[in-house]
Amino acid sequence: MDQYIEFISNHYLLSLALIVVTFLLLQDLVESTFKKFETLSPLLAVAKMNAADTVIVDVREPHDFIKGHIKSAINLPLGKFPEKLTSLDEHKKHPLIVVCQSGTRSVPACKALTKADFEQVFLMTGGMQSWEDNKFPMKITSKNKT
Repeated sequence: MDQYIEFISNHYLLSLALIVVTFLLLQDLVESTFKKFETLSPLLAVAKMNAADTVIVDVREPHDFIKGHIKSAINLPLGKFPEKLTSLDEHKKHPLIVVCQSGTRSVPACKALTKADFEQVFLMTGGMQSWEDNKFPMKITSKNKT
């Protein structure tokens, strides 16, 4: 036991880093255990889109959405998501796939959707970046289009 105390006192930054990493890993494990939405790869997302009347919700900003998005995706920027959430009420029973650029900004949107009693919420891992990497089709919207 004395060796542990000596190690910690000699290498306090390393010990602190171990504690922080352990805490973050445990937090991620607990959060992933209790989340109410599922994750899908882009390939599984395509299969889900083909099988059912799936709704794609893109939470990127409009200027990113215009550059390229999944066909028939609905753009609800994450910053305006809480007040625009009611526009999706008609899709409460449909599968919803939430997409962002890299897959990280989709998590708060998925949490908001599950909290609002949407039944089938999915997060596409890797976001649009992964979609592009897989060479899946994208629709580009003109800025001048009304």
